[in-house]
Amino acid sequence: MKRLMRPYTAILIVPTGIGAAIGGYAGDAMPVAKAVAQVCDRLITHPNVLNGASLYWNLPNAFYVEGYGLDKFASGCWGLRPVHQNRLGVLFDQGIEPELRLRHMQAMDAARATLGLSVNEHVTTDAALEVELRTSASGASWGTIGNPDSLLRAAEVLIKRGRVEAIAVVARFPDELDEVTEQNYRYGKGVDPIAGAEAVISHLVVRTFQIPCAHSPALSALPPDPNLSPRAAAEELGYTFLPSVLVGLSRAPQFIVRTPHELPEPGDIWANQVDAVIVPATACGGSALLSLSHRRCQIITVQENKTQIHVPPQPLGIKSIQVNSYLEALGVLVAHKAGINPSAIKLGSGEWGMGNGEWGMGNGE
Repeated sequence: MKRLMRPYTAILIVPTGIGAAIGGYAGDAMPVAKAVAQVCDRLITHPNVLNGASLYWNLPNAFYVEGYGLDKFASGCWGLRPVHQNRLGVLFDQGIEPELRLRHMQAMDAARATLGLSVNEHVTTDAALEVELRTSASGASWGTIGNPDSLLRAAEVLIKRGRVEAIAVVARFPDELDEVTEQNYRYGKGVDPIAGAEAVISHLVVRTFQIPCAHSPALSALPPDPNLSPRAAAEELGYTFLPSVLVGLSRAPQFIVRTPHELPEPGDIWANQVDAVIVPATACGGSALLSLSHRRCQIITVQENKTQIHVPPQPLGIKSIQVNSYLEALGVLVAHKAGINPSAIKLGSGEWGMGNGEWGMGNGE
């Protein structure tokens, strides 16, 4: 009997809030995801890659997995179960002003009427979430929530009363940003000042309820700026970031927590089925990558995607194929999927070096 090959599965990671040259803005890593999705059977990635504010792209073989859930998946604790469509709930921060809330309600209605998404329920927190933004010494962004219990109570209402299967959180974020930070970001030179706080919100919901979740910030609209960077433009097209979040969550895989009573299904995905992971070369300290580095998984690090942090693979003992660009990473994926040693198809003065498990380019390349 012929043995069928399992689907080739890759993970694309661009950590949020660290100023990645590609993926540091809303949706600017989406072209990379679209390309990777063409050369693998299953692409697992996270909201920072696929969220483009009012813009989004349907990738039928992509799995939208929140960061904390991705860490648990990579560690082998949780699995992923693909779905056709999730029942969605939207969680609104009580601190959102009436007009801004109306804009988000209209975006929710439009997603239901125009895209056919199953947005079943919405709820408002019983207290303002009081999000505060912070920046670390490294330049990465993070933040705090003044009333996390209110967030969790509202999420529980959506799950128990609305029987929702995925939650979009819309929290009011401060408008008063440092002027230089805000201008740098809008002009394509800075770290996303709100991304780290967004991750805190979604992590808390996913960790507590093991349910897909993503965050959409509520912010006052800024005046038009003729010098705006194209990388920041997706975030200034409308009054809400909600459309891409709802689209992503609509087909986000459900988390499977290993229990003696959980029966496996044929399409379930587990960490031991991951063939490759792609990550910026200076951002290798994340939990997911550290877990995957102990598995039979090809790690590809991309040099051109610079970040504000410096955590290369070598000091962590991570063996990787190091490439200059995502275009080269695509070539490595194609060769790996075909079972070909990439060095067999590399010609010219530059040779692929395998020292310390890396793949380094020669001079002039």
